[in-house]
Amino acid sequence: MSKPYYITTAIDYTNAPPHIGHAYEKVLADVMTRFQRLNGREVYFLTGVDQHGQKVQKSAEKVGLSPQDFVNGVTQHFTALWEKLNVRFDGWAATTDPKHKRVVQAMLQKLHDCGQLYKASHTGFYSVRQEQFLTDKERGPDGQFGEEWGEVVELAEENWYFKLSEHVEWLKGYIRTHPDFIFPSHRANDVLNALEGKALDLCISRPIERLSWGIPLPFDEKFVNFVWFDALTNYISFAGYLAHECGNDDLPDFSKLWPADAEIIGKDILVPAHAVYWPIMLHALGFSDDQIPKLIVHGWWNVKGAKMSKSTGNVIDPSALADTFTPDGLRYYLMRDIATGYDADFSEERILNAYNKELGGGLGNLLNRTLKMANNYRSGVIKRGDFDDAMCESLRQATAEAEAAYPEKMESWSIHQGIEEAWKIVTAANGFIELTQPFKLAKDEAQSARLDAVLHHLAEAILHVAILLNPIMPVMSEKICDQLGWSLPSGFKLAELKWGILPDGHQLGEGVPLFPRVEIA
Repeated sequence: MSKPYYITTAIDYTNAPPHIGHAYEKVLADVMTRFQRLNGREVYFLTGVDQHGQKVQKSAEKVGLSPQDFVNGVTQHFTALWEKLNVRFDGWAATTDPKHKRVVQAMLQKLHDCGQLYKASHTGFYSVRQEQFLTDKERGPDGQFGEEWGEVVELAEENWYFKLSEHVEWLKGYIRTHPDFIFPSHRANDVLNALEGKALDLCISRPIERLSWGIPLPFDEKFVNFVWFDALTNYISFAGYLAHECGNDDLPDFSKLWPADAEIIGKDILVPAHAVYWPIMLHALGFSDDQIPKLIVHGWWNVKGAKMSKSTGNVIDPSALADTFTPDGLRYYLMRDIATGYDADFSEERILNAYNKELGGGLGNLLNRTLKMANNYRSGVIKRGDFDDAMCESLRQATAEAEAAYPEKMESWSIHQGIEEAWKIVTAANGFIELTQPFKLAKDEAQSARLDAVLHHLAEAILHVAILLNPIMPVMSEKICDQLGWSLPSGFKLAELKWGILPDGHQLGEGVPLFPRVEIA
């Protein structure tokens, strides 16, 4: 029996409410989770929130709250959005959780005991916004640090360092010999380019007088752990790593779950955090090459080619979009209009078109027409009959071909192409109506058997579409099935999706528009 499919996302930094990029990442993970289950896999989906750090501490001070109360308030925005968008996770990671803190401290102690950590003084330029020391690599052509680094100050202080440089050659070799480490594969070149030049060690602490909102180092109470051995560790701490040693026996069995089949992250945190620091941290802890997780790197949602930013005022609120286009309408647009691993431009015109024309005019209209004809001509009872012709065969073939291609597209993270396969059935079924003209067949008693076959083929095709779209639009999929008088059985698998699910004499339900037209001034 194969190991569970372990999928996780970058945890969300709770210094500000979520935007559409957060929504896309979580919906992407949820879609893959639902698809894998539909495809017969056991799945464990972990997501959560990153709640420590200097920016959180300062933001809390500004509004007169404790850091914990501040992050609790921001976290509620995230959890409310995931609930609204039907993002259903199995594990929740919050870096303030005592279970997580115990694992982080045990890891740090382990690395300290084997000589991977050392204390040293450093003088350099520090980005307050990014909470990190900068090097000459971060300077622009004019020798200055760019706006992306925010306020930059010169600091001289003592800290703890991780011997990152000792493992860089291993990482280069690992990347070159494991082309499936990073998806899409061309991102690996970005990592290898970043590893050129002299390797530096990683500062992993902050003095407690400068940053108190963090996890204390177990071997030096004057310092707290900085972000890397905190936020990145969630992928293993909540998956059961060192669970017995840390008293976290209620967590999953790490030996069965790890490594992660998919850690979904944005391209902006690939280098250095996830593709350099994270695998090297695992390697230093004794993880073997076959225990390194797979990284799924998605692009950005831009607005007219520009990255979303609060400073430019172009941030898109996903909650408002879900209110306008329904949560499933937003999920459909997010999965339909971007290729995983690449950037996309958010477009009001495109989301309106996706909802009104594709969902409403394409799928919704097909369902409504079919149910109306079936209820008008056959009181909603469809019969298989013994009539068959080339047009019926053509619809069955189009459905079978789409269903054969769909799993491969989804498995390879081409979600938009998986949707296209389902839409081939929608297009074929709408064309089938125009070719067979059931509204004319109903007027000719001699065509009764043919009308039965047409109505049954239409209902059956729509049901297959609903099942294929279930990972993308779980609520609307269920509603379509309900209107067809059929319920998706618990544990239903793609392997069971064969033509002829609806039995002879099946009673369809009444049609209710699922995608009422949206008008935006």
